[in-house]
Amino acid sequence: MSAGSFALFALLACAALPASVTGATGSAQAPGVAVTMPGPGETQELTLRDGSRLYGRVVSIEPDRVVFRTTAGVDVTIGQTDIWALRVVRGRVVDGVFLPADPNATRLFFGPTARSLDRGQGYLAVYEIVMPFVQVGLTDRISFGAGTPLVFGSGTTHPFWISPKAQVVDRARTQVAVGLLHVFAGEDDEVGIAYGVATIGHDDSAATIGAGYAYETGDGGGSAVVMIGGEHRISRRVKFVTENYVWEGPTGILSAGVRFIGDRLSADLGLVVPVASDEFFAFPIVNFVWSF
Repeated sequence: MSAGSFALFALLACAALPASVTGATGSAQAPGVAVTMPGPGETQELTLRDGSRLYGRVVSIEPDRVVFRTTAGVDVTIGQTDIWALRVVRGRVVDGVFLPADPNATRLFFGPTARSLDRGQGYLAVYEIVMPFVQVGLTDRISFGAGTPLVFGSGTTHPFWISPKAQVVDRARTQVAVGLLHVFAGEDDEVGIAYGVATIGHDDSAATIGAGYAYETGDGGGSAVVMIGGEHRISRRVKFVTENYVWEGPTGILSAGVRFIGDRLSADLGLVVPVASDEFFAFPIVNFVWSF
């Protein structure tokens, strides 16, 4: 499949993904929609029977109608029978425009940010089509994940990895976390990286800096690794993402691309280029992540 086909698939998947109809303060699903007032600071998505969507807050409920104040500050009176669904959504309102939250905010392409999953929150990811991975929040600060490649060479032990992570600082614009990615590749062949990472900024624009120690248990060798990454929203549903590494040599890799943001599904498309190599070449990044 070409890169263009992947991009089209990602856009269609994000646009067509059905919206959940449950919220933190109530739920609604036609027929018999239960309209509820939002909690402090919450934003609601109201879907009409014709498929139109409004973002804002219910400000008044009457037996036959609802007054809904949009994020632009406009009050709209809507008949109760015209409402198809109502739910609380995650995101930010900027200049009257609702920006949905990134469902994969705890990672760049592959490397972690210092953001944490909430307790019970998780995601199922498929990296490069053949590497499934799942991560779940055990608490609001601690998460645990595991994965294994779908395809591996015959006659060898099928590898798998674990990825515990703990957030140690959580402030409005600064988070710090520590974690481990450990790969079990055989009885005497295990590799991994222990790391610390800091994210500075907010969900729409942030820089992430990490440092770690990559090790191999077989021969006891290891190397320091530094990661510099970032993300910046360039439209309501698209983010620019970059993730770059350098280690001893000096050797490293550069990567950049975009993330298509859906309600629960995100898709990453980009390119990775090794540096300090005798030959120039690049290979694609194709990731899909479903948040639950």
